[in-house]
Amino acid sequence: MSVTVPAGFEAAGVAVGLKSTGARDVALVVNRGPLKVGAAVFTSNRAKANPILWSEQVVKDGTIEAVVLNSGGANCFTGSFGFQTTHQTAERAAELLGVGAGDVVVCSTGLIGTGDEVFRARVLQGVDEGVAALSTEGGEDASLAIMTTDSRPKRAVHSGAGWSIGGMAKGAGMLAPGLATMLVVLTTDVVLDAVEADAALRSATRVSFDRLDSDGCMSTNDQVTLLASGASGIRVDAAEFAAALAGVCDDLAAQLQGDAEGASHDITIQVVNAASEDDAVEVGRSVARNNLFKAAIFGNDPNWGRVLAAIGTTNAAFDPYDVDVWMNGVRVCTAGGPDRPREDVDLTPRATDLVIDLRVGEATATIRTNDLTHDYVHENSAYSS
Repeated sequence: MSVTVPAGFEAAGVAVGLKSTGARDVALVVNRGPLKVGAAVFTSNRAKANPILWSEQVVKDGTIEAVVLNSGGANCFTGSFGFQTTHQTAERAAELLGVGAGDVVVCSTGLIGTGDEVFRARVLQGVDEGVAALSTEGGEDASLAIMTTDSRPKRAVHSGAGWSIGGMAKGAGMLAPGLATMLVVLTTDVVLDAVEADAALRSATRVSFDRLDSDGCMSTNDQVTLLASGASGIRVDAAEFAAALAGVCDDLAAQLQGDAEGASHDITIQVVNAASEDDAVEVGRSVARNNLFKAAIFGNDPNWGRVLAAIGTTNAAFDPYDVDVWMNGVRVCTAGGPDRPREDVDLTPRATDLVIDLRVGEATATIRTNDLTHDYVHENSAYSS
């Protein structure tokens, strides 16, 4: 049930015709309290969708009563009409729920640059029907309603001693950091204040969603929202809660990676013995965004030379002639030179593990990415048709 596992939450997912398939396309997640604490992180893209512009203002006071999400339309670059649509969405939900519109977060996902009176009417219809369908069993329907090119819903749960965290996510393409392209709603019944919620969320996203770099493309609608109801009455140690939240986010990030558009390999890049964590991330990211490397993995070619060429473009502290590289457990490069034969590497499994040992320190970081395939190019060449 994902977001409705923690006490104090209801959710719904309904179909109102935003998707041509007739699938569910509007979701609601409502915090019934007693606390109405909320925090969110947003895309760092300067091009922001109307729901992002609205929701950035909503979260400033640390209070979120509800989240309304629609698929089937991004409501981005749709002018004042689009912003009014977002505003009306929040107002309609607030009216029906008996809360303030300024405490309703709005999220949209789909094609950029489209939106008309029909879109608005269907979103508002979705709010009406969604509020009527709210229940503590509605988490699964909500997770289905936010899907776009996803082939399956993404859900995760952590169960503590008398408390829990639930989460749902959507995302299959345009996956890049700052924030990785997605919509995510996280819920917890732990007792938190707004400052604690914000700190825990930022800590969790930093090591999970921000290290998912499937194709280097950042969208306009990305948002991760955390709601805390306090319904368990339990206050958890800050470090314990942060670790649990990071675990849920990491689980969802792995599910997003596994459903990336057209991918045939899920590539986990672990950079070890770096001088700093930032260096490890920079090195891992350089490989994750290297199309030559990603194409080689698609072809089951353990071309480790492309790894060294990629990391050599960074400013990280290391000697490129003193680096070790492992592919799926086989050390193919040591001290910047050949080691075991390429033929020893089996790249046919979907799971692909790359380890890069910089041999200069003790810091480590893991970046998730995918290969570059014909299917990815085909799917994204026809996205709007």
